[in-house]
This record gives sequence, C-alpha cells and structure tokens, in this order.
Amino acid sequence: MSIQGTNVQLERLLREAGWTLRQCAQAVNRIGTERGTPTRYTAPSVHQWISGSVPRDDARPLVVEAFARRLGRPVTTKDLGFPAPQNAGKEDPTSTADGLIDLGRADMDPARRSMLGAALFSVALSVPEWPDVVGRMERAQLGLTTRIGRSDVQSVIAMTEKLSEMDDQFGGRTARPLAAAFMVNTVAPLLRTEGPDDVRKAMMSAASDLSYLTGFMAVDEGLQGLAQRYYLRALELAGASEDHLTFCTTLRGMSVQAVDLKHGPVAMRLADAAAAASPAAGPRMRAFLAGQQAHAAALVGDRRSALMYLNEAEAAMDRAEARGRVFGSYDPAALAYHTAQVRFELGDTNGAVTALEQSDRLRPSAYLRTRVQQRTILAERQLAVGHLEQACVTWNAVLDDFPSVQSERIDKALTNMMGLIAPHIRNSAAQALHERARVNLRPDLVPVRQ
Repeated sequence: MSIQGTNVQLERLLREAGWTLRQCAQAVNRIGTERGTPTRYTAPSVHQWISGSVPRDDARPLVVEAFARRLGRPVTTKDLGFPAPQNAGKEDPTSTADGLIDLGRADMDPARRSMLGAALFSVALSVPEWPDVVGRMERAQLGLTTRIGRSDVQSVIAMTEKLSEMDDQFGGRTARPLAAAFMVNTVAPLLRTEGPDDVRKAMMSAASDLSYLTGFMAVDEGLQGLAQRYYLRALELAGASEDHLTFCTTLRGMSVQAVDLKHGPVAMRLADAAAAASPAAGPRMRAFLAGQQAHAAALVGDRRSALMYLNEAEAAMDRAEARGRVFGSYDPAALAYHTAQVRFELGDTNGAVTALEQSDRLRPSAYLRTRVQQRTILAERQLAVGHLEQACVTWNAVLDDFPSVQSERIDKALTNMMGLIAPHIRNSAAQALHERARVNLRPDLVPVRQ
C-alpha cells in the first residue's frame, strides 16, 4: 500500500527522534521481537515509508510504539502520516459488555491465548481521564426477561474476593482462567440485564474490580498487552459507575506494570493521574498512591520527588494505622517494599535489602505469591551487596514455597537465580542451592550448561 508524495509527518518525527533510517528500522524490529512477531526492516524500508509506501497493518502498531518510546509521549498512526489499519475499529466492541465477552472468550480459548500473549505493552496507549469516562457507559443491550438485584452484585463481589484470595495464594496462572470464565459466563450478561439505576451502577463497579484483578493476574503471567486491555475495560466500567476507588486503583496498577517494565515516564504519568483522580483520598489510599509515585519518580531519577512522596506515604500510613488495620489493603509491608524499591533505584542497595527484609517480616502469611516473588528480589539484592550465603538462605525459602505458586514472574526469577549463583558454585551453600534447584525445578527453568 502507498500514499501519494513524501510522508512529511514521518520525516518530521524521524528528525525529532534523532534517528537515522537504520536506527528507526532497528527500533521497530526490537519491538517486533518483544511482541513475538519478529520483523526484518532495514534502512531502505524506512526510506520507502518516507517516500509514500505504508507498512503492513500488523506492523504499523510496532512503528507507532517505537516512536512513542523514543519521544516519551503518545503517538498515533495519523501522527506518522499513515492511514489507520484496515481492521481498526473492528475490535472495538459495540458495548463494554460485548468487549468483556470478546476479551474473556479470547482469553479462555487455548488456540488464541498465544496470540494474546504476544500482545505488546504500549507506552502509546491512550488512557482516559476520569471526566472522559464517568457516566459514559453505553446503553445496556436488553432483551432478557430477568432484572438484576443487589444479590447479583454481592455474588460478583464475593466471587472476585475469592479469586483475589486464590491469586494471593497460588498465583495468576491458577486463578486467571477462572476469572475470565466468570467474566464471560456470568458478569458480562449481568451488565446487559435491566435493573434499577443504582443496582446497575453497583454491578458495573463490581465488574470493574474484576476486570482490574484479571489484568493484574495477566501481569503476573507476563501477558503485558492483555493486561492493558483488561485495565482499560476496568477504567471504562469504573468511570461509568462513578467508582473513584477502582478507577484510581487501576491507574496505579498500570503504573506498577510500567515500572516493572522500566518505562519510567509512563509510570510517572500514570501514578500522577491516579493521585489526581482521587483528590479526597483517605490516609491509607493516599499512602497507596504516594508509594507508587515515589517508586516511579525514583525510576526516572527524580530523587527529590521520590523522597518527598515516600515521606508522604509514610505519614499517611501512620495516620491510617492509627485508625486500625484493614486486611487486604495497603499495609506497612507494602510500604516497606516501596521504600526498598526507591532506595534501590536511588543507588542505596544496602538500604533496599534492609527495607525488603522488613517487608518480609511484616507481610501476612496469606500473601504467598507476593512473599515468594519479593523474596526473589531480596535474594538478588543480598547477592548484589556480597551476602552470598544469606542470599542462598532466602532462595532456599523461595524453593520451599515455589511448588504452590503458578507465576511466570517467579519462574523467570528462578531461571535468573540459576545464572546468578553459577559463578559462585564452589561455595558450599551456593552448590547445595544449585543442586536442589536443578533437581526440583521444571527442566525449562534450568539453563542448559554450555
């Protein structure tokens, strides 16, 4: 496909990015590999685009994402002088309920799951603001003879809580397929059923919370693009139901995802958006939001803001704890984890180890998946400051609990562990750990010796 004449918009953005034609092609290829669909563009390919040819439909999002990451701001196909892909809009559902059904069905289908797993995390994602989505829920598609009531809402809330408990204990790989099936078979049809306005809003709020949780579990499986799609549905439903809490929680979750992927400016923008959307937050919510702002600020190297937000989170947590502990909410263990991450990003690895050890001591036993995951981080940091034998103790504790947890993030951390301890194999503690891991881990998690 081609367009007439020189693509001056692409030419202008290329200059702004400071790229040569070859560098642009390499950036697009890297993102194609990240998505699981490798491309082999070269400098002449980019020259052809400038001359008026257009990349394939499935490649245009890669070009958009490459420029968005380079420029640090959202970029569209229109900005690049490209027409929208021919299938643009076909994936946009006619209603939020339909969107949840389409997303959930695809998630449940083993034949399509690999395709969903290849979906790219996008820094160019357009995230709606609170005023843009509040009250914007499409008119429900009616036709069912039943009416929803408060008991239906309570059943969705209760099921979401159970799924969250399963995720905490066993990891996202175990709980997410159940969440997707519940979304498709129960929740989405309820969203399309007639009922009193207050009950319908409550149902949308409950569905928003479930969609956020499902996205959170997709992150745990390393399905970053899929997680973003669930998060966007959660934002739509939260806005439609005027649920500030889930709207802010979802934005914060998206910031956490961006931090984990080292997209600092995106993480900061999302963390700030979450805080701005919750001007009347109570102290525990404020600690929840400020802790993430601190982590994101530290990642982009803004030491002053990181420490300011961390102090704010600590003060808010003190006020919240004075009111009594609320199980399942942001707690001192979570704040200590944020403290550790801020210290690490600011270059204080010893301080990060101390804070992670405190977080581990404070964490309730119900959060097994979080405990295992964060102990892998603790062990890596202990090793980084030269505490090899203590790191081996921590990694052994991970191996004690690992069989109960199904998490892609933990799988990757254990593969990384094998590589980290290999240079220390003459140490007796490292050797024993290596042998235990080699025998007990799945073969695909054990690197092949060269």
